This record gives sequence, structure tokens and C-alpha cells, in this order.
Amino acid sequence: MSLHDDAVLVLKGYGAGAGAAQEELRDSYLEHLARHPDGMWKSCGAGHLTASALVVDPERGRVLLTLHRKLRMWLQMGGHCEPGDATLAAAALREATEESGIGGLTLLPGGPVVLDRHPIPTPCQWHLDVQYAAVAPAGATESISDESLDLRWFAYEEVAGVGDASVARLVERTRAALAGGR
Repeated sequence: MSLHDDAVLVLKGYGAGAGAAQEELRDSYLEHLARHPDGMWKSCGAGHLTASALVVDPERGRVLLTLHRKLRMWLQMGGHCEPGDATLAAAALREATEESGIGGLTLLPGGPVVLDRHPIPTPCQWHLDVQYAAVAPAGATESISDESLDLRWFAYEEVAGVGDASVARLVERTRAALAGGR
């Protein structure tokens, strides 16, 4: 199965109970993939899917954010899919591991936590981000990658003060998933 096919399956399974806005966004992602066979790749000028994961330490009620080198914003770990990624989940886990330096991360079961579409500079138009949550193992130690200016743990309640609305929404949806509801 190709990464494109996996993304279609993941997206078709996403959305139950996520709300009308998320279902509409999911449908736009599926339409994008139907129109663009290259819609998984950075080279797709109309935009492309990306995969990210919020690294969470539920025992201590905190999340790890990266101060993105280019954007100069506190964000979750994530980025572009690569040819070696077998699934969207694998891409999100790879990105989270690479950018956090933490081995042994595990994705929360149940698939993506939230979808977020945001504009990017030309030549592309959009990132269609599929966002997961990854649980850090006990005693995890982070390590800054070349893509980050800084890494920092933030209490759940602090995120809205440092991140944008999309990061705050991801934390909120992750907390709901951790509590057993989506």
C-alpha cells in the first residue's frame, strides 16, 4: 500500500465525533488527494499533507514544544512525509522522534487527534497537517535538533500563552483523547 493510499484510509476513518469543522476539513483533504496523486509530497504546488505529533508527558501534565528555526514559533514536532514513510502515523512518529531526540515515543491509539490546514509561503500553498499525539516514556530526555532553536516542556495550561490557536487546539484534543474521549 502506498503512503497516499494509507492517508486516504486514515482520513476516511477520521472524524467521528470530531465535529462538523473537522469533518469538512477531512473531506477537503480527501478531495485534495483525489485531485493530486502527488499530494503527499512537498513538490505538490497546490499543497501537501504533512504529519505531526504533540509529544506529551501525561504523568506530569505537560507537552514538549519546539521553537521552530524558520517560523520562530512554538509548535508541535512535525513536517514533510518522506519516501521511506510507510504510513502517516510512521511519518508523524519519525518526525516527533527526530525533532525531540526522544526514543521510545508511542502514538496514542485511535489515529489522528486533529487536522489543521494552514497557508505556507510560495511556491506551495498549503500544509494539510494530520496531527497525532505521542506519549513520552518515563524519564525521557529531549535533545534539540537542527530544525529547532529550542525545546521546552510546557504545562498544559501554559500552551495557549506561547503557542498559536492551532497548538492550543491540539493540546485540548490530546487531553480529551488521554481522558478517553475524542
